[in-house]
Amino acid sequence: MPKNDDFLLGKASSGNAKLPLDEKDAELVLRVPKADAELVLRVPKADAELVLRAPKADAERVLRVPKADAERVLRVPKADAELVRGVPREGRGWHSRGYLPHLDVLGLLQFITFRLADSLPQTILAQLEEELTELPDLVKNSERRRKIEHWLDAGLGCCALKHPAMARVMQEGLLLFDGKRYRLIAWCIMPNHVHVLIEPMISLSKIVQSWKSYTGRWALAHNAELVLGVPSDHFWMSEYWDRYIRDEAHFNNSVKYIHENPVKAGLCGKPGDWPWSSAYPKSF
Repeated sequence: MPKNDDFLLGKASSGNAKLPLDEKDAELVLRVPKADAELVLRVPKADAELVLRAPKADAERVLRVPKADAERVLRVPKADAELVRGVPREGRGWHSRGYLPHLDVLGLLQFITFRLADSLPQTILAQLEEELTELPDLVKNSERRRKIEHWLDAGLGCCALKHPAMARVMQEGLLLFDGKRYRLIAWCIMPNHVHVLIEPMISLSKIVQSWKSYTGRWALAHNAELVLGVPSDHFWMSEYWDRYIRDEAHFNNSVKYIHENPVKAGLCGKPGDWPWSSAYPKSF
């Protein structure tokens, strides 16, 4: 099964994947220890982190809660037991185009990150992988994510989103269907990537694609005029990263991460100073 961070490495994608669990297994999925993940989730135990979209340390907590706690843990009504099988009544459930799985469920809060096509040069990616060679897989995955976040915040590539006109178009694109296709909770537009926290009302993949197609066409049409420096006809990386919100603490940490990203990257002194963020007083 593909790794959760692979979209950041620029790999191709194709195909489709689901977790083939029967409805009668819904209670089992919520009540068994993580040691039984292979049996219940129909995937190798080593993939528990990938399937749950949570650190392996959290796997036991997520899998062992009583069915009555499903609403609290999964943040969806208990009646949506199909979510546990990965085949919800609405949305695509667990799916993949060959290497990056997504959980596409209506009403499930999602933290999404997507980046520009040239934001991580291949030389940096090769260097990063070499640095991770000797680390255990679990440590390697978390360290890879930390390093990639560092390089994204370093502002590599054309950074077209730093241009006020381009950032404004991106922000208008996020706000355009707020309350219609999704509930927009928090966002931050960085020079070469975007963080968004939403509650989808339609398929997550369709939402992200609409953001990319609208802003991508605009960027390419105004590339020369605004000297955006987009090097090719591909503005965005084809994939995106998403993680569903597990609980209140995860929600609060995600909002904090989104709002503090410009401060961490040295772009401003405090979250409210960054104009392309939901932390900015006049962003709505």
